[in-house]
Amino acid sequence: MKEEIKEAIEIPEGIEFKLEGNKIIAKAGDKTIIRKIGLQNFTVKVEGNKIILHSKKATRSESKIMYTTKAHINNMINGLVNDFEYKLEVAYSHFPVSIELDNSNHKLIVKNFLGERKNRVAKLLPEADVSIKGNIITIKSHNKETAGQTAANIEKATQIKNRDRRKFQDGIYITEKPGREI
Repeated sequence: MKEEIKEAIEIPEGIEFKLEGNKIIAKAGDKTIIRKIGLQNFTVKVEGNKIILHSKKATRSESKIMYTTKAHINNMINGLVNDFEYKLEVAYSHFPVSIELDNSNHKLIVKNFLGERKNRVAKLLPEADVSIKGNIITIKSHNKETAGQTAANIEKATQIKNRDRRKFQDGIYITEKPGREI
C-alpha cells in the first residue's frame, strides 16, 4: 500500500545544510560532512531551519530508504555537535604486543603480535583522530562512518586465523561504541 510520508528534521543553530544534486553537505565551523543519497520517489528540501523529506506515494521499500536517509542526516547533525568516539582495547596473553601510531602515513603498526616477526598494519582514515594511552586506543571523528571504519580496520588487522579462538584470544577489540558499551 502506498502512502504519503512527510518527515521534518530540526537543524540546530550553527549548522549549515546545502543540497547539490544527490549530495547533502553539512558544515559547522571547520567540520564538513558530505553524503550521497539516493532520491527514489522522495524529495529532500531545506526550508529555514528544517530539512523536509517528503514522498507522495511511498511503497514499503521506498519508505525504508527515506527513514534510513533521515537517520543518516541525524547522525550528521550529531557528529557536527559532538564527536563520535570509539574505544578499543589491546589484549594479549602469549606475547607482549606493542603498537605505534604513524600519523604521516595514516597507519597503526602492531608489533610482535602472536610472536610474529612481520608487523601488522591497520589503515587509518584521514578524518579520524587516533590516540593511544596504555592498552586503550581512542578514535574520535565528527563523521560516524569514518570513526567506525577506522575502528573496524584496527580490529581486522589483528584477526587470528588457523588457531583455536578459545586458546588464542589475543587481539585488539572494540570495547565502546557511540551511544552504547559492549
